[in-house]
Parts: sequence; C-alpha cells; structure tokens
Amino acid sequence: MRLSDGTDLHVMVDGPDTAPVTVVLAHGWTLDSGTWGPVSAALAGPGARVVRYDHRGHGRSAAVDPATMTLDRLADDLAEVVARVAPTGPLVLAGHSMGGMTLMALAERHPGVVARAAGIGLVATAAGGLATTSFGLPAVAVPVLRAAEGRLFGAMGRARRARLGDPRVLAPAARWLLLGTGADEECVRITTRSFAACRPTTLAGFRPTLAEHEREAALAAFAEIPTVVLAGSRDRLTPVAASRRIAAALPSAQLTVFPGSGHMVPLERVGPVARILGALVPDQRGSVTKTSINSGL
Repeated sequence: MRLSDGTDLHVMVDGPDTAPVTVVLAHGWTLDSGTWGPVSAALAGPGARVVRYDHRGHGRSAAVDPATMTLDRLADDLAEVVARVAPTGPLVLAGHSMGGMTLMALAERHPGVVARAAGIGLVATAAGGLATTSFGLPAVAVPVLRAAEGRLFGAMGRARRARLGDPRVLAPAARWLLLGTGADEECVRITTRSFAACRPTTLAGFRPTLAEHEREAALAAFAEIPTVVLAGSRDRLTPVAASRRIAAALPSAQLTVFPGSGHMVPLERVGPVARILGALVPDQRGSVTKTSINSGL
C-alpha cells in the first residue's frame, strides 16, 4: 500500500472480505507483523477479517527518513490503512508495545477512527515513562546503561547495513530482553527472526519518539469502548507497572497479567491473547459484554 507521503507499507489481510468486523493489529518497535501471525490465524474467520501490517521502516515496508519515525506519523499511517482496507464497519484495534502507543496517538489525531472501535487491545505497552526504562537492571546500573544506550543508538543511526545481524548470534540477547520463562521454540524463532531483520536506522530512529511518549490523557478516548490491557509479569521493556498505570488511568479497562511472560505476550500466550481479543469482536447483537471479556482466559 502506497501512503500519501509515498511510503510503501506491507499489509496482510487474513479472513474473508465479507466478515462484518475488521480487527487491526499493530506490532512493536524493531519487530514486524509476523509477531501477530499466530494470533491473526486464530482470530480470522467468518466473523472477523484481520489486518496486520509492517510499520514504516520495519519488516517488508519501505525504509524511511528518520524525520518521519514518530508516533504521530505511525498514527497517520494507521488511519490511512483503515481508510483503505476497512472504510466502513466496526473495528477492533489492538497494538503491541509501540503499536499500543500508536493507538494512543491515533486517539489524539484521528478520533473518528477510534469512534468506530468496538474494542481496544493494549498489549505490553505504556502510556509514558519510557525515557527512564531500566530494562530490569538495578538502579545503580542505570547511568552506565544510559551512556551505553546513547553510544549504541548513535552508532546504529549511522549504520548502513540492512539488518541488525544474524538471528543465531542475536538469539541470547533477544531471549533475555524480550522473552519470559517457558517461551517455546516457535516463539523464540519468530521473535529472533523479526528482531534480527530490523534495520539499525529503524532501531535508532524511533527511540526518541518513544522516550517522548506521554499520552496518559489520550486514554480517555477509550473510556466508553471495551478495552483490555495485557501484560507480562517479566516484561523488561514495558514492565507490568506500565500496564497498571494504564489501568489506573482507564478504570473501565480490564487488566490481565500473564505470570512468567515477557514482552512478547502475543507470541508467548497465543491462545489466551486470541480469546481475549476475540471476545471484543461484536457478536450478532453488536455488543460485547464484560462477562465475555472475563471468560477469555
């Protein structure tokens, strides 16, 4: 799909065009739409068509100028995707990590799109506070971490290679940073492949907008929409405290914490995540009940 600014996005659609509801899944920073693949396969069917896409600069979407690597631009991209592939009908919008932050920016910039939502899923994400993320390290190590992070992202921003590296080499780091306990081999494979294929300039280019992200006020747009907040108890990137902050700011939302899961909740807990998001899809009466959401586990 070619966007209005000329950027080509890779978009995938699972399920029949005749489905009455469109579920849109947005992935996380340095990842791609493949991380939603198993959940998409579980959700797609006669009642729901599932749209997933690679954010600009990610996966099979085009490389872009770092000046356009912002959450505001991602929200605009999402609005264009919806306008093109689901111009009418109810939506269920779910975002993992940076994808969830994109939904918050969408609420600010495109409230008309959010008004069509029958359900919202905020998965392993945050409404702010990412500038001081410690990645689970003790406080004494944070100054060293910040200095190393600055040097790393500076080098990545100047890198000319097309991918971060070999998945086999990066697998131990990906496991530690992104996964919790008990992740199966398919989860490890998809996570590592996606992360290793990320462009270094994409990793560096999106870090500033994530650090600047403070959108707790935007959550009010979801107050009248059935909303679920999903978190992993061992998430190092967006710790469970970030999800609790979202739930506190949005009391109407239901918070589910998966014990032992890390940041890759959509891959580590495919079945429960698919059931919880599936419960947001309106039934034949066009409604979603609190009971149906609670029964997702």
